[in-house]
Amino acid sequence: MAAHPDLPAEQLLDVFKALANPVRLQVLQWLREPERHFPVEPGSADPHEVGVCVSHIQAKAGLAQSTISAYMASLHRAGLVQSTRVGKWTHYRRDEDRIAQLVDSLGRSL
Repeated sequence: MAAHPDLPAEQLLDVFKALANPVRLQVLQWLREPERHFPVEPGSADPHEVGVCVSHIQAKAGLAQSTISAYMASLHRAGLVQSTRVGKWTHYRRDEDRIAQLVDSLGRSL
């Protein structure tokens, strides 16, 4: 794997803040294997390419849509997930490159 530049401390703190919430951490874990944790409907978008619909994340977490939207926005700001609009719905998937960069940067800086 190619070396990545270290992330600035401020960006690392954003990641830690996002992951400090147990539900956000759980969602990120679910998104690692989306086909295992969310319904895959015939004709729907590939959960690895496009992501998982926010409504499926909300249903699995059992929280209000506004809460899940805020949680996903936090994960997105931290660079841990990417979002894609499909019609009126937003789909989320993990940003594996960014997560690998984070792990690499942590390994060198801590």
